[in-house]
Amino acid sequence: MEISASRPQGSVRVVVAGDEGSSRLDRVLASRLPELSRSRLKALILAGQVSIGQVSIGRTNPGQTSPVAVRDPAYHVAAGDTITIDVPEAVAAEPAAENIPLHIVYEDEDIIVIDKPAGLVVHPAAGHETGTLVNALIAHCGASLSGIGGVKRPGIVHRLDKDTSGLMVIAKNDMAHQSLSAQFADHGRTGLMERGYLAFAWGVPHRQYGTIDAPIDRHPHAREKMAVRERGRHAVTHYEVQETFNGRDGKPVAALLACRIETGRTHQIRVHLAHLGHPLLGDAVYGPHFKTKASQLSPAAQAALASLGRQALHAYLLVIEHPRTGELMHWESELPPDLAALRGALGAAL
Repeated sequence: MEISASRPQGSVRVVVAGDEGSSRLDRVLASRLPELSRSRLKALILAGQVSIGQVSIGRTNPGQTSPVAVRDPAYHVAAGDTITIDVPEAVAAEPAAENIPLHIVYEDEDIIVIDKPAGLVVHPAAGHETGTLVNALIAHCGASLSGIGGVKRPGIVHRLDKDTSGLMVIAKNDMAHQSLSAQFADHGRTGLMERGYLAFAWGVPHRQYGTIDAPIDRHPHAREKMAVRERGRHAVTHYEVQETFNGRDGKPVAALLACRIETGRTHQIRVHLAHLGHPLLGDAVYGPHFKTKASQLSPAAQAALASLGRQALHAYLLVIEHPRTGELMHWESELPPDLAALRGALGAAL
């Protein structure tokens, strides 16, 4: 088999060796073309883009040697069969490219890691059709996006809320998208992938280390919110108290927590900490009833909190296995200026 290692397109020929582990057409192609996801391969088969020659005696069209289009992913191939797959060039992404500055931490032919600022929406949606991270990535990556599912678009495998800052990894091709999706679905339970967050919370948990194991679902009345609900989806957050901050009365009023998540539910850390009774500073959605606690802060801390304008949450740690090489890759991000100022003001002598 001859194929471009990272960006298959055009006509690709695969000769079945018989050692692929399965004789199913879709599985043979998946084992020989890891650069294309299984869903992409299935779509190409169903679209009639895959044909087979050198068909052996006793099968459909006995003795047929000219390529025959096969539209059944479960079709059984035999050793010596020649599979030809026509991979169309990826079409342009629907979101428009926009020249938006990005803080790029790392980039190669497969992935790009960025340090997302607060205020940047990740993906176009109603009310945010432009000015998103996806728009910026399409402009920055250009031709290096080889196409995910046949579309030249960045592969978003995890998201950060608009007002959460920190590290994100994005896939640039099908192979990377498939690998990263599996890693994030596993959330480090069996692999080495890890995500860490720094969270400024009201009050101080009773224990330095703790785990919040509480299911999350849509809020029953406010559909834009999430909530801990008995029949929700499984969600687990681990936390460790890093620092405590005293108020004007000398008693603990806030804490800096390092959080690690085993699941990736919407607003998970924000919902779990609020459920614990320690919502994030600046979280207008899950901690509005804690606004009065700001009066317990020093004037400098009150000013830093008032100017924050967002929940005090930062994705500071990202560890993944590289999709192509398997190398363990580790990145850390310092607190952005607004959270660093809040930390300094909270910790300053009253």
